Amino acid sequence: PENSEWDRAITHYLYGNDSHYRLCQEAVLGIGGVRMLRALGYEAIGRFHMNEGHASLLTLELLDEQLKMSGRSSFIQEDIDSVKKKCVFTTHTPVQAGHDQFPMDLVNRVLGRKEIYENKEVFCHEDALNMTFLALNLSHYINGVAKRHGEISRHMFAGYTIEAITNGVHAATWASDPFSNLFDNYVPGWRKDNFSLRYSLSIPKDEIWKAHVLAKQRLIRYVNRETNAGLDIDWLTIGFARRAAAYKRADLIFSDIERLRQISARTGPIQMIFAGKAHPQDREGKELIKRIFEMKKALRQETLKIAYLEHYDMGLARTIISGSDLWLNTPQPPLEASGTSGMKAALNGVPSLSVLDGWWIEGCIEGITGWAIGGRGESPGGQARDAASLYDKLEKVIIPMFYHGRDAYTEVMRHAIALNGSFFNTHRMMEQYVLNAYFR
Repeated sequence: PENSEWDRAITHYLYGNDSHYRLCQEAVLGIGGVRMLRALGYEAIGRFHMNEGHASLLTLELLDEQLKMSGRSSFIQEDIDSVKKKCVFTTHTPVQAGHDQFPMDLVNRVLGRKEIYENKEVFCHEDALNMTFLALNLSHYINGVAKRHGEISRHMFAGYTIEAITNGVHAATWASDPFSNLFDNYVPGWRKDNFSLRYSLSIPKDEIWKAHVLAKQRLIRYVNRETNAGLDIDWLTIGFARRAAAYKRADLIFSDIERLRQISARTGPIQMIFAGKAHPQDREGKELIKRIFEMKKALRQETLKIAYLEHYDMGLARTIISGSDLWLNTPQPPLEASGTSGMKAALNGVPSLSVLDGWWIEGCIEGITGWAIGGRGESPGGQARDAASLYDKLEKVIIPMFYHGRDAYTEVMRHAIALNGSFFNTHRMMEQYVLNAYFR
C-alpha cells in the first residue's frame, strides 16, 4: 500500500519503453535486491554474482554498507577493494544493445547520488552511468560464457582480465521423457552426475532411435493439431526455435529458394519447424518472423513443408527441441555469445547443424556430434557463403545419411548425447564457477 501505482508497475514489463523505466527497474533489482536479502536475514553472503550489468547497482548498495560500518561519509579505495572481493560478473552478449548506459541527468533524477559524480572512474564510461563498466570495475572475477566469447569480450573491454566459463543447461529439465527413461535404464544416477552421460555410448542405437521416435511423434502431433501443416513423421524435421533477432538469421536457409526446392525434391523431403518471439521494440526481429511466414506460403510443394508455432515458451521449446531430427543454428559471428538450444538438443540425441560461433566451436566434432556451417579457421562468412555451406551439408551429407544411412545417423545422435550432453550442462558449469569464481 505504501507504493504508488507507478512504483508497482515497475515490474510489469521485462522490456520497458524508455530509459527512465529501465533505470528504475535496475535500481529495484540491484539496490532493492540486496536490501531484500538483508531483510530476509542473509547477512553473511560471501559472493554476489551479477549476470549482465542490469544488477550492477548492487555494488552501490554494498559500498553504502561499507560506509555505515566504517562511519565514513564518502568512499575510499579500501571500500572499493572490499566490494570487489565480494562480486563476480558474467557478461553474456557482445551485442551493444545488451550493455545499458544512462545519461547523468537521468541518473541524478532517479538515484540522486553525488557519489556517482565523485567516483566517475568507477561508475561511468564516456560521461554516462554504464552498467557493464560499473560491474567490470567492481568485480574480482569476470567471465564470458564461451571460450570464443571470452576472447571477444577481452577485445571489447581491453584492460580487464576476462576469463570464460561456457554455459550449460539443466539436463534433467531438458531431457524429454523418452530420453529420461532411457537414461534411467542405461545410465542410472545421470541426474546427479551428468558427466556419466558419456556412458550413453553403450546404449544400443535402436533404443536411442525408439526414444527419438516417441519424442518426434509428440512434436508432429502437436504441430499438426495447432497449424494443420500436415507434417510427416518420416520426413527429416529441422528445428529452429529461439528469440527472433536479426543476427540469429532464422531466414538464412531461405537465401536461395530454388536450390532449397531442388535439394528437397532430389535428395529427400524436408520439413522445418520454427518458433520464437521478437523483442517488443525489435522491428528487424518482427520483420524476420514476417519473412518466414512469406516463405511458408511461397514454398508449398510436395517435398517441402514449413510450420511456425505461436505462443513460444519453455514448454513448447522442450517439445520442438526433443522432437526434431536436426537442430539448425545460423547466427552471424561473432554475435552468438554462447547459445544453449543446441545443448538442449544434444541431451535428446538431436545433432546440430550450426555456424561455428558460441558454444558450437567447442561442441562440434564434424560428423561425430553434428556438422558445421563453414570451416574452422575461416574468416566469418557472409550471407551467401554461409547459405552455400548450409545447403552443401544438407544435400551431400545430412539428408542422404538420414534417409539412407540410418545406422550412421543414429551414431551421430549417440555421440551428441555422450560428448556434448555429458559436458555442456549446469553441473559442469557450476563446478567451474565454484572453483574459479566463488572461492578464488
